[in-house]
Amino acid sequence: MDALEIEPAVRELVDKEAIRDLARLYAHHVWQMEVEPLVGLFTDDGEMDTSLEAPIRGREALRAAFQRLVDDDQADLQPFVHNHVIELDGDRATGIAYIDLRSVRDGRSMLGSGYYRDRYVRQGAAWKFQSRGLTLRFFVPLHDGWAETDSSGQ
Repeated sequence: MDALEIEPAVRELVDKEAIRDLARLYAHHVWQMEVEPLVGLFTDDGEMDTSLEAPIRGREALRAAFQRLVDDDQADLQPFVHNHVIELDGDRATGIAYIDLRSVRDGRSMLGSGYYRDRYVRQGAAWKFQSRGLTLRFFVPLHDGWAETDSSGQ
């Protein structure tokens, strides 16, 4: 690799690591139930689609949705993100980040798995989520296991 190729290669590595940090910070703030830092990871018109309700658009709507999650005594979400695949396109990028999820619901230990389909945009020096779409493959009581669920998690 010659000197002219090094700078773009380093820029790509730095950008991808910043995007991976974005996904890790999202999981961290969910674990810690930190609403404002979580909302701050999204663009002003950012969108979250959990497939459980209508897509949530804009920071105010995201703030309200995340606050409802924090206020829910049953919400004890512990996401682990991994296998992050990122495609850069200048100041925009797309990615898939896989998730393993542990939770407690109605006093039962729950286990989930799926992935996020993300769109990112660089704003100044920071990368933000433009959109996050969650697809859960399963979310089941731990003692039941997931062998009997179909690909929709049912």
